[in-house]
Amino acid sequence: MNNSHDLRHDQEHAAACHKRWMERRNRKQESPRYRDEWWAEQCGRCRYFIPLTGVLGSDYGACSNPASAFDGTVRFEHDGCVEFTDAEEWAPVPDSAIEPTGHESPASQA
Repeated sequence: MNNSHDLRHDQEHAAACHKRWMERRNRKQESPRYRDEWWAEQCGRCRYFIPLTGVLGSDYGACSNPASAFDGTVRFEHDGCVEFTDAEEWAPVPDSAIEPTGHESPASQA
């Protein structure tokens, strides 16, 4: 297996993932059914949200809430679910998600 190309920092790969994953959100902010109270219950502020490493870590993480239907899946930081548990602060972006080249996150390129 050739590991010469590290996808963790590949902007093109991240943008393709972002495009696919945005369609799989549970709560879409652009939807007329989006509720105002959901704004404070986003995954990025949930106690069980674990940010990914690499460029996708600035926008995505894994849900580790055993009570959630999304346990074990990659979630967009601005998504949410009924099992939200407030962490009282936004999940920190891992250092590995900050691009030294100044590239924007996949979400800002959508």
